Amino acid sequence: MYRRDLLKSEIERLAQVLARIMGLKLEGHLGEAKELFNQTLEEAFLLSPAILEENTVDQFEKWLNETELPAEKLDSLSEFMYYELGISPQRNQLIAPKLNLVYQLLADKHKIVHLVNFHRQEIIQQYL
Repeated sequence: MYRRDLLKSEIERLAQVLARIMGLKLEGHLGEAKELFNQTLEEAFLLSPAILEENTVDQFEKWLNETELPAEKLDSLSEFMYYELGISPQRNQLIAPKLNLVYQLLADKHKIVHLVNFHRQEIIQQYL
């Protein structure tokens, strides 16, 4: 029960950070939004932004397999990554294949398939 409460608390905090990032983007503070995004990747998910910025998925896939994030955190990560789509075609090309790997891991390993994630996977296909 304690672990579940911790995860719930962390997910709520991550949702607040995501809302803050989206607000910064809407206000036109893109640099600040990117800084908060990168900081959250490192602190909450232990993911170096450099891995996300790479042109190939190899390092990201390796990171996914080594970190063994619980399903709840993977789902939160997918939210963060999804809202990075649409910024630019170059960014879409970097994020979409990696986000697709997160959705595949959620489905294959954790047997979690949300209708929202399923719809997002269809959207991601246009970027692949």
